[in-house]
Amino acid sequence: MRTMPVDRLHLLVPFALPSAAVAPTALAGLQFPALSKLVARATLGDQVIGEDFQRTLPHERWVARQFGALGGDAANGKTNANGASADDEAPLAPWMLLADGGTPGDATWACIQPVHVRIAHDHLVLIDPASLELADADAATLYAIAKPLIEELGVRVEAPTPQRWYLSSDQFGTLAGASPLRASGRNIEIWLPHEAHSGQRSRAWMKVQNEVQMAWFEHPVNEAREARGLPAVNSIWFHAQGALRPVRKPFAHVQSDAAATRGLALASGAALSAAPADFAALKTTLDGAKNGTPNGATLVELDPFSAAYIQQDWFRWNAAFAQIERDWFAPALAALQAGELNQLDVTLCGDTGSVTLALTRGDLRKFWRRREFASLFIE
Repeated sequence: MRTMPVDRLHLLVPFALPSAAVAPTALAGLQFPALSKLVARATLGDQVIGEDFQRTLPHERWVARQFGALGGDAANGKTNANGASADDEAPLAPWMLLADGGTPGDATWACIQPVHVRIAHDHLVLIDPASLELADADAATLYAIAKPLIEELGVRVEAPTPQRWYLSSDQFGTLAGASPLRASGRNIEIWLPHEAHSGQRSRAWMKVQNEVQMAWFEHPVNEAREARGLPAVNSIWFHAQGALRPVRKPFAHVQSDAAATRGLALASGAALSAAPADFAALKTTLDGAKNGTPNGATLVELDPFSAAYIQQDWFRWNAAFAQIERDWFAPALAALQAGELNQLDVTLCGDTGSVTLALTRGDLRKFWRRREFASLFIE
């Protein structure tokens, strides 16, 4: 028997857990025997319900907790030194900056993304940034316009990648913003940045935002976009503000395309690579890295669902679910049954909560366990 070069495999899957209300539509016609068996036989770990108005997403909070990025009090669910609730906190910008090739140092950083805010009947709606189809060259042009305006206001700005920028300023204090995907498709009023202590809007941030918005209004980049039927890039979005702190190393290997997860892996000293295409590619990658010698836990973050979930495109979400069953859950379960894998953990997330399942080879024989996938849905 040949074991995989990993003691424990943990799959983190954002937006894989539908709400009870949409599950009949999202899962229509699907057969997923591997995931069903995993859910039925596994030991139920952390189950976080979450709240409708939390500023961060469940997978962001989960990864921040795993690496200890929240600090002692926050990790235990208490209020941290900045007055922010741990359940609502994922100050991941400095690790995102690290993953993007920047040097966070001791400064406090926030991630800034160019976005489109649409005017609805009586409110403003944030559009999913992934749907903007913003080319790197256009993003770089818009950044070149915005950079001197931001710096004139005494704010430090860096753009190690065209699509993600980072700001640092004492003027922003304990300013708290919502993850773009958390606010996308919704009235942005409650998601706009506010002071964590008082709930008040920040005049400093509004001034930065207004200067950039005015500079981009009717800019040739936006005129060309609108001529092609694309939405104008008409604002910037503030989120994930925090400062770098020491983190722990819960995983020996991390395979992910998410900037925050990659940055935390780098800071922890874990081996890091991109998310593999499927379970077979994961085995090949780990074999090459460690010559087949089992070594620690591996985290793989899989994200085929985000855009479809946010856009409520359940046909596309359904197709992604069928593929992840075929490419990941079925072969991972087979590896566990064959004794090639010691333990399989899966964290499934929705847009407010998450659930973690742990499965060993011995658990597969516990036929009396009959948990249904539907029991994990969040109301």
